[in-house]
Amino acid sequence: MDHKSNVRVSKLMSLGLRHEPSALGLKLDDAGWVTLDALRAGLRARGEDVSHEDVLEIVRTSDKQRFALSPDTLRIRANQGHSVDVELGLEPKEPPAELLHGTSEAVLPAIRRDGLSRMARTHVHLSADEKTANIVAKRRAGPTVLLRVDAAAMHRDGHAFFCSENGVWLTLAVPPRYLRFPDGQ
Repeated sequence: MDHKSNVRVSKLMSLGLRHEPSALGLKLDDAGWVTLDALRAGLRARGEDVSHEDVLEIVRTSDKQRFALSPDTLRIRANQGHSVDVELGLEPKEPPAELLHGTSEAVLPAIRRDGLSRMARTHVHLSADEKTANIVAKRRAGPTVLLRVDAAAMHRDGHAFFCSENGVWLTLAVPPRYLRFPDGQ
């Protein structure tokens, strides 16, 4: 498969494994897993005839590492980012002292007022490094900013953090008092 096809199929996989399983005719188990055969059948129904090896290649080469495979490579799920109810089985973990969140300048007034909320997703996504946070921010329209999260203080105050298999930090919300905004914004 060429790069353009990989991107198209990866987006369909994200749709089915994170947001709308019915779009690919999938039924995720409680932990978000589905067989690769079921995923391939759903993709085929949407005009994407991919082999087992094609799916493995998409998972392996994904820059964001959105997907996880079972050890036998017969099942697949999204690592995080779900807007459907799944239990990923992640254990609470002590976060680094500071985490980052890349976002659009346009939403700063709401974030200053309300903090970061999970919106339609199961968690707020945070990054451990600026490079990753900047990649996330660039997916937003317009000028972007990086917000710094005092994760150590949040953790001390009883907020739970989880780290997905691909290194994305997750929490239920980030109240405004734990956020540091760029100067002048």
